[in-house]
Amino acid sequence: MEAAMRIVRYLKGTPRSGIMFQKHGHLNIEAYTDVDWAGNPNDKRSILGYFTLVGGNLVKWRSKKQKVVALSSATVEFWGITKGITEVLWIKKWITEIGFPPQLPSQLRCDNKATISISENPVQHDITKHVEVDRQFIKDKIEDSSIELPFVRSEDQLADILTKVVTCKAFTHVLNKLSIDDPTAHLEGEC
Repeated sequence: MEAAMRIVRYLKGTPRSGIMFQKHGHLNIEAYTDVDWAGNPNDKRSILGYFTLVGGNLVKWRSKKQKVVALSSATVEFWGITKGITEVLWIKKWITEIGFPPQLPSQLRCDNKATISISENPVQHDITKHVEVDRQFIKDKIEDSSIELPFVRSEDQLADILTKVVTCKAFTHVLNKLSIDDPTAHLEGEC
């Protein structure tokens, strides 16, 4: 009840912001994951962020500074993809349990071509032995068709707003893509 009241107080305090859920005719799961390697100028810790969407609607998001310093960009990229995949698999299991199994493989969108290539190509794994467990987990999920790992251009990477400073135009673009705006603006004249 305490958590519910906290949510109600938050919603009451932000009446002009909201997430609009729309019917898109599917329950496909997709996620956007991004990291800012050594993004904190003081302690060089990386920032990881992701958005998860079901049926084209935002259902979960997170931004978190890592507890340890990553020694390479590949390390933190694999951490980000691995976290994104675990979130997608949890949501996939949950919606399957309530009777709505996804019909297509889930997509985790990443803007790092090198990490995608290493995840899909076992020949390159020698250069990333320090992230072998994460790489193998990602590779297994790609091979069993539970996850697809398509490249997304940086300007279309929604999770950028969770990991770094972006322009006002980019921020507004992401909010529009996530259907976050003033919900009352859509209700005017609808009675």
